[in-house]
Order: sequence, then C-alpha cells, then structure tokens
Amino acid sequence: MQESILAVLAGLIVGIIFGVIRLPVPAPPAFPGIMGILGIYLGYIHLAPQIAQWFGK
Repeated sequence: MQESILAVLAGLIVGIIFGVIRLPVPAPPAFPGIMGILGIYLGYIHLAPQIAQWFGK
C-alpha cells in the first residue's frame, strides 16, 4: 500500500511540475494509458510465467 501511495504522490509532483512549466503531459491519454498498464501487468503476472514454462525455463 505504501508503494501505491508513493507512486501517486510522485505522479502528482511530476504533473504539477509539468503544469507549472507548461509542458505537455508525459503520459498517454487516460483510458488508453490505463489499459496499457493493465496489459503490461497481466502479461508480466499471468502470461510470462506460462511462456517461460513452455520453453522449459
């Protein structure tokens, strides 16, 4: 839980800095960005171990 809170705080700080110096947001649009992160997570947690098992690793 502490890692999640720190990640949100880091994101807020970066967002504030980018907003203050008027740079574009360093992230994809909200929904596609969330779906991309979900895909990375699911691939890492669920698919990578299965694929490694198929190849005998």
